[in-house]
Amino acid sequence: MPQKDYYQILGVSRDATSEQIRKAFKKIARENHPDAKKDDPAAAELFKAAAEAYDVLGDDDKRKKYDQFGENWKHFKDGQSPFAGGAGGGGNPFRSGGPVDVDLRDLFGGQGAVDLEQIFGGMFGGGGRSRAPRARRGEDLTATIQVPFQTAALGGSYDLAFERDGKKEELSIKVPAGIEDGQTIRLGGQGQPGSQGGLAGDLLLTVTVQNHPWFRREGRNVLVEAPVTLTEAALGTRIDVPTLSDGIVSLTLPAGTSSGAKLRLRGKGIASRSGGRGDQLVQIKIVMPKNLDDASKQLLNEFAEKNPQNPRQGLW
Repeated sequence: MPQKDYYQILGVSRDATSEQIRKAFKKIARENHPDAKKDDPAAAELFKAAAEAYDVLGDDDKRKKYDQFGENWKHFKDGQSPFAGGAGGGGNPFRSGGPVDVDLRDLFGGQGAVDLEQIFGGMFGGGGRSRAPRARRGEDLTATIQVPFQTAALGGSYDLAFERDGKKEELSIKVPAGIEDGQTIRLGGQGQPGSQGGLAGDLLLTVTVQNHPWFRREGRNVLVEAPVTLTEAALGTRIDVPTLSDGIVSLTLPAGTSSGAKLRLRGKGIASRSGGRGDQLVQIKIVMPKNLDDASKQLLNEFAEKNPQNPRQGLW
């Protein structure tokens, strides 16, 4: 078998400095690292050879023996000939008790020495020590919850029953004020438990907001439609309207209000996490009477004669 030339493997001269040797190894390791070139046997073999070469040439004592005895340096011990029988310590530079510490964090942008044998699980051969099991984070759990309109608008609690790690559990969930339909609540550490001391996963709850019989959301505002009679809209009055949090309130309807007009109740809309609330908009809907008797029709005709107008004039 041909002798390995560690200088040739690293692409440096025999009189290269320690710094030149280190830089040469870093370049080869970075370009041929198994994480950079997966499923590339040639790159893995070059990485292995470069690590072996650096283990020798990067150590002043080993390099001195290598320069004197070549690849047989590893059999040299206590001044004996490298060919003395049985004196060696074996030929695996990655054997247990003598792992090669290569500064991989330095190679890939960081600090600290990493044990190659521990990372790659003996891919370079030899009876290396087994790698300790890695801590693994638990899986996230997902669920969908349906919350009432007012709970989503103002915030509140929601009682959730779910299954985790094969067990049925219950949680009281805090619903943030102002949360919107389709948004997600993340509960850290409430997912599946981790293994080997790893952290538990999270519980991700997708929120769907129930429709309300009266209210409709418009950003941070809430809208409610208020039906009024023709005479109420024409003459003006006070009307009762519902609110999200203050029950029924009385609102002034100005005389001459048209159907579709919006009256504003400030600070009675959707709450926000940062504080404050939007407004409530009351949209007026004029409801016309049906089946008018002749006397009512006569009164309306007289009204039209005394108050001529064309609301479509100038629109088209």
